Amino acid sequence: MKMTTHPQRSIWHWLISPLAIGFGLLTLREGGAVLFVDGAARQAAGHYVPFVLWFNFLAGLAYIVAGVGLWMRRRWAAWLAIVITVATALVFLAFGVHVALGGAWERRTVVAMTLRTLVWAGIAAIAWRRSAANAPVAREH
Repeated sequence: MKMTTHPQRSIWHWLISPLAIGFGLLTLREGGAVLFVDGAARQAAGHYVPFVLWFNFLAGLAYIVAGVGLWMRRRWAAWLAIVITVATALVFLAFGVHVALGGAWERRTVVAMTLRTLVWAGIAAIAWRRSAANAPVAREH
């Protein structure tokens, strides 16, 4: 009988996987409250920018998928984290254009998008390093 050994999860897996999943769940809850419930959350959101809100809400699903993939140590999860980072940065840039063109906005959107971009850049960097460290080494013949 052949037994396989599975390397133990590093501290990074214990940190970034639940962080990504938790971030996704919070994003869905907060964004969903503004998008789908006409109540206090929508009032508190003020001059939210609809395309940013919709992107973040939908990205919350990707955060959860990436977090689960990272927990399961799937290589595609590192790529998904990179895609999330790039997409978030591009939406942040589009938000900047919206502001520059005189569109209504809230200061908290700048803070939230900065936080999202930095968190996902960190998750992507760690996931990429972990993925590269665990990649099979090519043999020379």
